[in-house]
Amino acid sequence: MFRENKDHLQQELFNSYSWMNPKIQASLQGTWAPLFYEHVFCKIDETPFSCLYSLDNGRPNFPVNILLSLEFIKHMKDYTDEDILEQFRFNYQIMYAVGLRNLGELYLAERTLYEFRRRVYRYTVENPDKDDLIFGQFEKLTAQFIELAGINTKEQRADSTQIMTNIKLAGRLSLAYDVLSQAVKTCPPELLTDSLKHVLEPEYKTKVLYRSRGSEAQKRIQEMIDLGIELVSITEPNPDIRELNAIVILQRFINDQAAFDSEKNTWKAKANKDIEADSLQSAYDQDVTYRKKGSKGHVGLVLNIAETCADENPVQIITDYTVEKNRVGDAEMLAKRIPEIQKKMEVTDFYVDGGFFSGEVEKQAQDAGITIHYTDMTGKQPDPEKIPLTAFTIKDHKTVEACPEGHAPYSCQFNGKSNVILAHFDRNICSNCPRQGACPVKFRKNNTVLRVEQSAIFLAEARERKEDKRARKEATSKRTAIEGTNSSLKCSQGAGKLKVRGKVKATLVTGMKIIGHNFKQIVRFFKGDIRKKATEIVNNNNQGVIVPIC
Repeated sequence: MFRENKDHLQQELFNSYSWMNPKIQASLQGTWAPLFYEHVFCKIDETPFSCLYSLDNGRPNFPVNILLSLEFIKHMKDYTDEDILEQFRFNYQIMYAVGLRNLGELYLAERTLYEFRRRVYRYTVENPDKDDLIFGQFEKLTAQFIELAGINTKEQRADSTQIMTNIKLAGRLSLAYDVLSQAVKTCPPELLTDSLKHVLEPEYKTKVLYRSRGSEAQKRIQEMIDLGIELVSITEPNPDIRELNAIVILQRFINDQAAFDSEKNTWKAKANKDIEADSLQSAYDQDVTYRKKGSKGHVGLVLNIAETCADENPVQIITDYTVEKNRVGDAEMLAKRIPEIQKKMEVTDFYVDGGFFSGEVEKQAQDAGITIHYTDMTGKQPDPEKIPLTAFTIKDHKTVEACPEGHAPYSCQFNGKSNVILAHFDRNICSNCPRQGACPVKFRKNNTVLRVEQSAIFLAEARERKEDKRARKEATSKRTAIEGTNSSLKCSQGAGKLKVRGKVKATLVTGMKIIGHNFKQIVRFFKGDIRKKATEIVNNNNQGVIVPIC
């Protein structure tokens, strides 16, 4: 039965804290624990979690705000489950942070923690159209932090980073063995043939993985695909077995790694170069994909974050995050998140690298009243001898009103399906134009035509903004620090290699780590460990008189 935890609002007159030496009490008040209690624990909204419990039957739930707080602290400090449970039982700072004033006052079983996570995960899977419960807490706490520190959210930056789930980096041969062996273990023994039973013997693994020469790899993969086809055929008459997760993964592996030869009625293993990037990468996690970024290949997921970056901010706060399969591009993620970010807070400028450019990003940004500043641009550089599209007068990125010489087209159409503009000009005027050699219009028999994709206009505008050296330097300065934020999440909080599998669990865990990161920024704010630029701005505004921000 769900019940909100309000017990911390009225403490006992005599408790562990009241018996402490006054100097120890003062020392405790100077730590992160009281800040966490006041600005995180007391601000947690437990009501959205009522859907995880019965409303009128059963034993009251373990306090949700304590469970959530322990998860936030765990991921803030990169503890293991054993660590956080031990800290909860014996560390008074942790007890104080979660509203308890007597050491050992409340017992938390390991199973209770796991059951809470299971309920949150199940709710997220069953409600894919809704924001997950952790993201809801992130939004509320972030709004609280922004107000608390007086953060300016108008200027923000975004960046993505590769993250891994709890899988091993397996080669193609090792992946084939893992998928096949898991499927064979799942299948009832009485259905297995002798050749399939042999897969589970230690000698088979040794032969396949450790005693095969490089030249034999393709042969071994074909052998395991054949065994997989045999297992799938055996389970065909039994839907209950066929729908087991290990069998489903085996079927996907066969479809990814082999092609069906209709003439010979057989499956033949594909060459390495023919394997798609979104093919199965792990026998234990179907969500991870392969992506080559630069010269390095990555297997896993991708995390994209948005963070404030105004110079006057004492600290910077992460305002949004999303986790996707790593084959999803930066521009696609940002295009989806811009409208969501603008709903929550006012944003006027975004600072990103060139990998985030797309026509859709520019369209979403302009619809939201946001200017995107790029530190660089990918793709082919425009010919400096040609007239840029920005020299034309184009209304709403849909209608060409005039050429660079001021001549209007006699007709202009915009195709909403292909997002292409066709503007027709008078051929006689264009023939006598002194700039016709540099103009992008094409001469036809009866007229001249400017055919331009809408995305090309957005690209030309973005390149023009980037050409301002001063603006580019400022954009680079504002964007660069987000690399440090990603590094902090991955190195000090374990976001680089998560201890869970699957996109849903990875998103939930990452959200908790980001809440922990934002809280650490608030601790910095209260301790006066603010950014150098913010200090300089305050000092200048006060004519050299140092005024503490906090």
